[in-house]
Amino acid sequence: MSGIQPGTSSYKQAKFALFIAGLVPFMLIYTVQPTLPLFADEFNVSAPVASLTLSFTTGLLAVTLLVAGSFSEKIGMKKMMVLSMIMTSIFAVLSSFSPNFITLLLFRTFLGVVVAGVPSIAMAYIGKTFHPLHTAMIMGFYISGSSIGGMSGRLLTGLLTDLFTWRTAFAIIGIVTLLLSFLFWYTLPTTKKQSDQASLSWSTILKWYQNHITNRQLNYLFLLGFLLMGSFVSMYNYIGFLLVKPPYNLSQAFIGFIFIVYLCGTFSSIYMGKKASQYGKTVILKLSFVITIAGVLISLIPVLVFKIAGLAIFTFGFFASHSIVSSLVTERAHENKAQASSLYLLFYYLGSSVVGSIGGYFWEHLHWPGVIGFNFCLLLGGLILLSLRGYKTAEVGYHERDYLNSSK
Repeated sequence: MSGIQPGTSSYKQAKFALFIAGLVPFMLIYTVQPTLPLFADEFNVSAPVASLTLSFTTGLLAVTLLVAGSFSEKIGMKKMMVLSMIMTSIFAVLSSFSPNFITLLLFRTFLGVVVAGVPSIAMAYIGKTFHPLHTAMIMGFYISGSSIGGMSGRLLTGLLTDLFTWRTAFAIIGIVTLLLSFLFWYTLPTTKKQSDQASLSWSTILKWYQNHITNRQLNYLFLLGFLLMGSFVSMYNYIGFLLVKPPYNLSQAFIGFIFIVYLCGTFSSIYMGKKASQYGKTVILKLSFVITIAGVLISLIPVLVFKIAGLAIFTFGFFASHSIVSSLVTERAHENKAQASSLYLLFYYLGSSVVGSIGGYFWEHLHWPGVIGFNFCLLLGGLILLSLRGYKTAEVGYHERDYLNSSK
């Protein structure tokens, strides 16, 4: 029986470290979102131009993911993640000293490049280090860290900016994440490094990507990630436009606090990950899709409390689905898991940029019902795809039974 075993100190340390691996990158990526209006005023740029400080980060992240997974094969997974987290924190601090908008944009672009060394590698680390019975639950800890990181990055920046300035906020958050990066370095167990990693050629790595692209099971999972993230970004992008208008007339501060519903995702990614280990990943994944769709439909009710409740239910289902799909990617990719994870996240972030933008068309022409109809179709398509594909949970069950018997 291989891998880190439950109940050991290494198992506990790995869970804690992977939580940090989820928290740090997403905290740093989304620090700029609350400060976009401040950038527009201070640097005398338009709102769309100010938003490039986030778009450049996520765009470069999506592209660099493909290279980051391959570099980890040469230098090792832990070293790759540590270097990525430290450099990302440093660029976050440096961005607080930006004398002009171009410099800020450059720092945010570099941040998008170096931050890519964490997401795909963390997924591959989980797939290589833990038995399939536990990957969904461990992935849940990582995804819960990312949900708290995305939430706290927005909330802390807003709070610290109100108390000081956005520059001070960026510097403080960068220093905190730098300390967390060293804690991650200290706590994460090191995986065994293959002897021929350093001699890998890029042609070999390219062949690995080709193998994953021609793997039909993985392609279905990539598409599920694309649909999930596309619906998620569409919901969160345009609900703010809805709530600032009558009859709600909510303030930007109140709308910012709506991101607290991310805590539903923090809970669901761990809780549903455990359920997936008990009842099978496919069964719980289908249930998570149904919950996500239910949240979308509830948000159609015009009463504010139902809007927020629907968003919370939607977030619960989304993070549960994302954590299980992520674990399935590392499970279905029997070899070269870092490249498979990179491809999944490439589709995931393409869903964010492409589908999120298309959602704007539905908002402009059909308003909130149009956005909901669009997201409903995306998620229903994912559920149908999952049902038609029919992953054999019984096969996983046999593996789990063998594992349990061998551990007695």
